[in-house]
Amino acid sequence: MKRAAMLLDVCCVLAFVVIGRASHGEAAGIAGLARTLWPFLAGLAAGLLATRAWRRPAAIIPAGVGAWLATVAIGMLLRVVSGQGTTLAFTLVALAFLGLFMLGWRAAARGSASLRAASLRR
Repeated sequence: MKRAAMLLDVCCVLAFVVIGRASHGEAAGIAGLARTLWPFLAGLAAGLLATRAWRRPAAIIPAGVGAWLATVAIGMLLRVVSGQGTTLAFTLVALAFLGLFMLGWRAAARGSASLRAASLRR
């Protein structure tokens, strides 16, 4: 589950970047994708480490919330430092999208586990 959880978080960040770049008509090349992606992946890694997400990777709190907020906060900071810039609207979209998906898969996993447990008790 630990690797799957990390992979799901990476996929959420990748989806955010790919959709964002496509919606702004930016080139689909690997270099451009990597340039946009790396700050958010660095933020994700920091969030997962800070919350010790390997202990309970599917937990909404602290793993999900910590990974989500660190991904956005550190990602935006690294974008500014690296000259990529950011705007309030971009930050809000990142918070909304990544929050929905990074917390959403955890909520779905929790619901699925609850349903499985309930069916086993019957």
